[in-house]
Amino acid sequence: MDIFLQQIINGLVLGSIYALVALGYTMVYGILGLINFAHGDIVMVGAMVALAVFQLLAAAGLPVPITLLVALAASMTICIALGVSIERVAYRPLRRAPRLAPLITAIGVSILIQYSAALIWGKQYIALPPLFKTTQLHLGGAHLTDLQAAIFLLACTVMATLYWFVTRTRLGAAMRATEQNPDIAGLMGININLIIALTFVIGSGLAAVAGLMVVLYYGIGHYYMGFILGLKAFTAAVLGGIGNVTGAMLGGLLLGVIESLASGYIGDLTGGVFGSNYRDVFAFLVLVLVLIFRPSGLMGQPSAERA
Repeated sequence: MDIFLQQIINGLVLGSIYALVALGYTMVYGILGLINFAHGDIVMVGAMVALAVFQLLAAAGLPVPITLLVALAASMTICIALGVSIERVAYRPLRRAPRLAPLITAIGVSILIQYSAALIWGKQYIALPPLFKTTQLHLGGAHLTDLQAAIFLLACTVMATLYWFVTRTRLGAAMRATEQNPDIAGLMGININLIIALTFVIGSGLAAVAGLMVVLYYGIGHYYMGFILGLKAFTAAVLGGIGNVTGAMLGGLLLGVIESLASGYIGDLTGGVFGSNYRDVFAFLVLVLVLIFRPSGLMGQPSAERA
């Protein structure tokens, strides 16, 4: 029971990060019908920028809160500039093109970002310098560190704010109208280009927050880290119902819990044949099962047009 509770805690923390990244996928898909495979690499850029700031400021002896705020501001600035640039240069000219063209472009942009990052930061793993010591809270027989609690609470706060923005504000209503029918939304006076750019701003900002969380949680960064993370977040978006903001949040949390439980029990269930290093398999197993049995996801609506 203690192991079960511990894996649930670990899964919720990990799933909250997946949910932030999945929101970027689902918002772009909802507006453009495009799977932005470069989104995971924007998360990677946010993580690497945060690491660079941490390394630069760690020796200066600045207070930890200031270091974190500077790293977050730098990551968000770079990621938002990158996301908006990708939309303007790579996706906007192909907005009326067949679906396959922007999909291939997204893969090309992803590879370009990865190797650009390798040139800037190198291909080696970069470690997070020691910034602070974590303390543990005891919950029954399980443990919750203050860092895990901070990541989970910050992710929930960001997701609640985004949900309020999308459902309660005029810009959020414009985003939902654009999602329903961009042409009619344009005839109603909505600036479609502005709304799409805003979608990339929000998604890239969430990616920067997620990148910072990943660095703090795992303590390392790598130019290729966005690939697997992006695929898992895409799986979370599909699980929840891609295009559905609430579904992306739910899918991220569920995927994190599934992955954590699987990695915790796979050794016992297979007699030690497989270990927790096979945890990534379960995310993609979930993706295959969802695509076979419920391709619209848990909260999505069946659609014959989107692919």
